[in-house]
Amino acid sequence: MTQPINVLVVDDHVIVRRGIRALLSTEPDIQVIGEATNGKEAITQTEALIPDVILMDLVMPEMDGIEAIRHITQHNSQARIVVLTSFATDEKVFPAIKAGALGYLLKDSEPEELVHAIRQVYRGESSLHPTIARKLLQELSRPPQRPPTTEPLTERELAVLKLIAQGLSNQEIADELVISEATVRTHVSNILSKLHLASRTQAALYALREGLASLNGEVE
Repeated sequence: MTQPINVLVVDDHVIVRRGIRALLSTEPDIQVIGEATNGKEAITQTEALIPDVILMDLVMPEMDGIEAIRHITQHNSQARIVVLTSFATDEKVFPAIKAGALGYLLKDSEPEELVHAIRQVYRGESSLHPTIARKLLQELSRPPQRPPTTEPLTERELAVLKLIAQGLSNQEIADELVISEATVRTHVSNILSKLHLASRTQAALYALREGLASLNGEVE
């Protein structure tokens, strides 16, 4: 018999963790080897247990899921992470995928979908809830409503745009560029104004379309 897929469950609600553990216990090829209640614990448990697949909630105390995903994938590019959350907003979806999640499922998914996603991600394949896949495809294919202004982005604005495309928050961008968060907010506002975009997600997708970044996190 082949080795089972070892899974780490990360969620701050004990009832969710127990429910997932009970569900997966019925699958002969999957076993839960650990649990974590926040992003910091997820990092520690990942290093200690080396799970095959990590099920990651996004909204948790101390450290959220997106930051944990980013940390884990930076230290292990082969980490296989499935986001399991109630949130399908642009502000959650795109940063999570940019941070390195291979799968993104909503908590109202059928149990069979979760099991299927774990197996897919274990094989290194992407697994996206239909709502999420449709959202990403729509955003990637949607042209700007208006052409960008003739005023080009400054070198610093371009640097901020590339970091937005990597899913970084304003504070993380400020730390990366050694500037204040207020300055970052000003740059973001200028970028959106110049490119006639409505949100950070649209800015990140613009960077993808223009070849300034890619879905695997690389930048030009």
